[in-house]
Amino acid sequence: QVKLVESGGGSVQSGGSLRLSCAASRYIGATYCMAWFRQAPGEGREEVAKFDSDETTTYAESVKGRFTVSHDSAENTLTLQMNSLKPEDTAKYYCALGPIYYHKCLYEYYGQGTQVNVSS
Repeated sequence: QVKLVESGGGSVQSGGSLRLSCAASRYIGATYCMAWFRQAPGEGREEVAKFDSDETTTYAESVKGRFTVSHDSAENTLTLQMNSLKPEDTAKYYCALGPIYYHKCLYEYYGQGTQVNVSS
């Protein structure tokens, strides 16, 4: 079993910044993907940013240019730097981890989530 522990959520005003971290208890193999998802009340889950083990990163259009995802291999920690936050970024943010099979990311592990609130 793998445990993912998120931290760094909180409340900020529009235009502010937050940094989320997700610590994984162990590696699951040489090829893996880690991502941040978010879900607002009454909304579906959205993949915000993804990091693949080949260091490829992808972002949702809604956060491009504002959010940066990175991975510290020594600490096995995924970080999401969120700048220029908007009220519509308000959601619970979840970390996910899984293997890559045939170029497809299959998330198997999820964290408990951390709340981000952005006020106007």
